[in-house]
Amino acid sequence: MQDIIDGLPKKAKEVEKENQKFFQKLKKKTPKNLDYIMQELHEEEFATTDCLTCGNCCKTTSPIFTNADIARISKHFRMKEHQFISQFLFFDEDNHYVLQSAPCHFLGADNECMIYDVRPKACREYPHTNRKKFHKISEITMNNISICPATYNIVEKLKRVIETKGKR
Repeated sequence: MQDIIDGLPKKAKEVEKENQKFFQKLKKKTPKNLDYIMQELHEEEFATTDCLTCGNCCKTTSPIFTNADIARISKHFRMKEHQFISQFLFFDEDNHYVLQSAPCHFLGADNECMIYDVRPKACREYPHTNRKKFHKISEITMNNISICPATYNIVEKLKRVIETKGKR
Protein backbone atom coordinates (compact mmCIF):
# COMPACT_ATOMS: atom_id res chain seq x y z
CA MET A 1 0.00 0.00 0.00
CA GLN A 2 2.84 2.40 0.77
CA ASP A 3 4.05 2.17 -2.85
CA ILE A 4 0.58 3.20 -4.04
CA ILE A 5 0.46 6.12 -1.59
CA ASP A 6 3.97 7.25 -2.54
CA GLY A 7 3.14 7.19 -6.26
CA LEU A 8 -0.25 8.85 -5.94
CA PRO A 9 0.83 12.52 -6.16
CA LYS A 10 2.70 11.80 -9.41
CA LYS A 11 -0.26 9.89 -10.88
CA ALA A 12 -2.63 12.67 -9.83
CA LYS A 13 -0.38 15.29 -11.43
CA GLU A 14 -0.34 13.31 -14.69
CA VAL A 15 -4.14 13.46 -14.97
CA GLU A 16 -4.64 16.89 -13.37
CA LYS A 17 -5.38 18.85 -16.58
CA GLU A 18 -7.62 16.07 -17.87
CA ASN A 19 -9.48 16.03 -14.56
CA GLN A 20 -9.87 19.82 -14.52
CA LYS A 21 -11.47 19.71 -17.98
CA PHE A 22 -13.62 16.75 -16.95
CA PHE A 23 -14.95 18.52 -13.84
CA GLN A 24 -15.58 21.74 -15.76
CA LYS A 25 -17.71 19.79 -18.25
CA LEU A 26 -19.43 17.97 -15.40
CA LYS A 27 -20.42 21.30 -13.82
CA LYS A 28 -21.77 22.64 -17.12
CA LYS A 29 -23.66 19.51 -18.08
CA THR A 30 -24.35 17.40 -15.02
CA PRO A 31 -25.92 14.01 -15.74
CA LYS A 32 -29.24 13.68 -13.92
CA ASN A 33 -28.14 10.41 -12.36
CA LEU A 34 -24.62 11.55 -11.32
CA ASP A 35 -25.24 11.08 -7.59
CA TYR A 36 -26.54 7.56 -8.25
CA ILE A 37 -23.48 6.76 -10.37
CA MET A 38 -21.19 8.14 -7.66
CA GLN A 39 -22.95 6.11 -4.97
CA GLU A 40 -22.42 2.94 -7.02
CA LEU A 41 -18.77 3.72 -7.76
CA HIS A 42 -18.16 4.60 -4.10
CA GLU A 43 -19.73 1.37 -2.83
CA GLU A 44 -17.89 -0.69 -5.45
CA GLU A 45 -14.52 0.85 -4.52
CA PHE A 46 -15.00 0.55 -0.77
CA ALA A 47 -16.10 -3.07 -1.07
CA THR A 48 -12.43 -3.80 -1.81
CA THR A 49 -10.65 -0.83 -0.17
CA ASP A 50 -9.75 -0.93 3.51
CA CYS A 51 -8.89 2.56 4.76
CA LEU A 52 -6.98 1.06 7.69
CA THR A 53 -4.31 -0.18 5.28
CA CYS A 54 -3.75 3.42 4.13
CA GLY A 55 -4.71 6.23 6.51
CA ASN A 56 -3.02 8.76 4.21
CA CYS A 57 -5.80 11.31 4.74
CA CYS A 58 -5.18 11.27 8.49
CA LYS A 59 -1.41 11.34 8.01
CA THR A 60 -1.27 14.30 5.64
CA THR A 61 -4.32 16.56 5.95
CA SER A 62 -6.67 17.99 8.50
CA PRO A 63 -10.42 17.91 8.49
CA ILE A 64 -12.36 21.06 9.16
CA PHE A 65 -13.73 21.02 12.71
CA THR A 66 -17.22 22.50 13.00
CA ASN A 67 -18.51 23.99 16.25
CA ALA A 68 -20.61 20.85 16.71
CA ASP A 69 -17.50 18.67 16.22
CA ILE A 70 -15.57 20.70 18.78
CA ALA A 71 -18.41 20.47 21.30
CA ARG A 72 -18.82 16.70 20.80
CA ILE A 73 -15.11 15.86 20.96
CA SER A 74 -14.48 18.20 23.90
CA LYS A 75 -17.29 16.51 25.80
CA HIS A 76 -15.77 13.12 24.95
CA PHE A 77 -12.48 14.23 26.54
CA ARG A 78 -14.27 16.02 29.39
CA MET A 79 -12.53 19.24 28.38
CA LYS A 80 -13.73 22.78 27.96
CA GLU A 81 -14.09 23.65 24.28
CA HIS A 82 -11.50 26.42 24.51
CA GLN A 83 -9.03 23.95 26.04
CA PHE A 84 -9.58 21.48 23.19
CA ILE A 85 -9.14 24.25 20.64
CA SER A 86 -5.94 25.58 22.20
CA GLN A 87 -4.45 22.10 22.58
CA PHE A 88 -5.27 20.66 19.15
CA LEU A 89 -6.62 23.24 16.68
CA PHE A 90 -5.91 26.53 14.98
CA PHE A 91 -7.87 28.90 12.78
CA ASP A 92 -6.62 28.62 9.20
CA GLU A 93 -6.53 31.23 6.42
CA ASP A 94 -10.05 30.17 5.32
CA ASN A 95 -11.39 30.81 8.84
CA HIS A 96 -11.83 27.14 9.66
CA TYR A 97 -10.66 25.24 12.69
CA VAL A 98 -8.14 22.59 11.61
CA LEU A 99 -5.53 20.47 13.35
CA GLN A 100 -2.31 22.14 14.46
CA SER A 101 -0.21 19.37 12.95
CA ALA A 102 -0.19 16.24 10.84
CA PRO A 103 -0.46 13.36 11.23
CA CYS A 104 -3.69 13.62 13.16
CA HIS A 105 -3.09 13.50 16.89
CA PHE A 106 -5.92 10.96 17.19
CA LEU A 107 -4.50 8.48 14.66
CA GLY A 108 -3.16 5.29 16.22
CA ALA A 109 -0.14 3.35 14.95
CA ASP A 110 -2.57 0.82 13.45
CA ASN A 111 -4.32 3.61 11.48
CA GLU A 112 -7.32 3.36 13.80
CA CYS A 113 -8.97 6.57 14.91
CA MET A 114 -8.90 6.97 18.68
CA ILE A 115 -12.03 9.16 18.54
CA TYR A 116 -13.83 7.24 15.80
CA ASP A 117 -17.27 7.38 17.45
CA VAL A 118 -17.07 11.18 17.89
CA ARG A 119 -14.81 12.05 14.91
CA PRO A 120 -15.45 15.23 12.94
CA LYS A 121 -18.16 15.29 10.29
CA ALA A 122 -15.52 15.84 7.59
CA CYS A 123 -13.83 12.58 8.62
CA ARG A 124 -17.12 10.67 8.62
CA GLU A 125 -17.84 11.87 5.08
CA TYR A 126 -14.32 11.50 3.64
CA PRO A 127 -13.51 11.15 0.77
CA HIS A 128 -16.87 12.73 -0.11
CA THR A 129 -17.30 10.58 -3.22
CA ASN A 130 -20.81 9.54 -2.24
CA ARG A 131 -22.01 13.01 -1.37
CA LYS A 132 -25.17 14.44 -2.89
CA LYS A 133 -24.59 17.12 -5.55
CA PHE A 134 -21.15 15.68 -6.18
CA HIS A 135 -20.61 18.02 -9.13
CA LYS A 136 -20.39 20.94 -6.68
CA ILE A 137 -17.32 19.62 -4.84
CA SER A 138 -14.86 19.26 -7.70
CA GLU A 139 -12.17 21.30 -5.90
CA ILE A 140 -12.29 18.99 -2.88
CA THR A 141 -12.25 15.94 -5.13
CA MET A 142 -9.30 17.27 -7.17
CA ASN A 143 -7.36 17.68 -3.94
CA ASN A 144 -8.36 14.26 -2.62
CA ILE A 145 -7.20 12.50 -5.81
CA SER A 146 -3.59 13.05 -4.75
CA ILE A 147 -4.23 11.92 -1.16
CA CYS A 148 -6.71 9.05 -1.35
CA PRO A 149 -6.12 6.06 -3.64
CA ALA A 150 -9.85 5.26 -3.52
CA THR A 151 -10.75 8.74 -4.76
CA TYR A 152 -8.26 8.42 -7.60
CA ASN A 153 -9.81 5.08 -8.61
CA ILE A 154 -13.38 6.36 -8.35
CA VAL A 155 -12.69 9.43 -10.50
CA GLU A 156 -10.91 7.35 -13.14
CA LYS A 157 -13.92 5.00 -13.27
CA LEU A 158 -16.33 7.95 -13.35
CA LYS A 159 -14.54 9.42 -16.38
CA ARG A 160 -14.93 6.10 -18.22
CA VAL A 161 -18.61 5.78 -17.25
CA ILE A 162 -19.45 9.34 -18.36
CA GLU A 163 -17.41 8.96 -21.57
CA THR A 164 -19.21 5.69 -22.37
CA LYS A 165 -22.64 7.23 -21.75
CA GLY A 166 -21.71 10.22 -23.93
CA LYS A 167 -20.97 7.93 -26.87
CA ARG A 168 -24.41 6.29 -26.78
